[in-house]
Amino acid sequence: MKTPPAPDPAAMDPPLAYLDPQFLESEEGRPVRLLAEYLQPLHAFRRHKVHDTIVFFGSARIREDSPQGAYYRDARELARLITEWSEKIHSPGHRFLVCTGGGPGIMEAANRGASEAGGRTIGLNIGLPHEQRPNSYITPGLSFQFHYFFMRKLWFAYLARALVVFPGGFGTMDELFEVLTLSQTRKLDRPVPVLLYGSAYWKALVDFELLVREGMIDRSDLALFHFVDAPADALRILQKMLGSEERPETPSIAKSQTPITPVPQS
Repeated sequence: MKTPPAPDPAAMDPPLAYLDPQFLESEEGRPVRLLAEYLQPLHAFRRHKVHDTIVFFGSARIREDSPQGAYYRDARELARLITEWSEKIHSPGHRFLVCTGGGPGIMEAANRGASEAGGRTIGLNIGLPHEQRPNSYITPGLSFQFHYFFMRKLWFAYLARALVVFPGGFGTMDELFEVLTLSQTRKLDRPVPVLLYGSAYWKALVDFELLVREGMIDRSDLALFHFVDAPADALRILQKMLGSEERPETPSIAKSQTPITPVPQS
């Protein structure tokens, strides 16, 4: 008669669900992963007293020595100016921190400028097939890695008080129009100014006047964004539209507007 095999200790002492990698990476574990990508940044922002942000969007392909290198240098300079301004604001929470998608190109330039000004700066990185890596200028503790695009975009919008959008491709346009749509449909309870940096690029890329003429948007929707071509001009617009006198609690979350209750039909 064969001796029965010894019991497997792992089977007798299974891991806790939240410590089980096999479960967490499964289809059934997806809701847990989604929740983690919401709660981890929330915890960090509260711990670091991050009140609100100014978000920089733009192409990862624009390098300092590329033909479009002027955009890199302007993003770096504008982020430096914004950070120097924000460091002078007296508030319980850190105001107007420069936030980017955490990668190379315009993202690196903005994180770099903020870091060079002595301020803290945020990177919301995303795992991509070509392996986008976080740039080296993000403040330790404020660099985050996302798997889900929509959770990353939620955090872009959640703390944003303004957007500065440099020339970019599909990803940049996706992020830009996400926020424009939220503002147009009043899904945010506060205005989020949008600066389109590089007026020639944006006017050639999107015929906003055509959208108005064809009735696809209202002319008043054109007030949702401003064209800018110089860092100093962008800073003046941001300072005028945002001000710096509030002393709100930390962090400042851009909540959704209360839904409109439909009127019952008689």
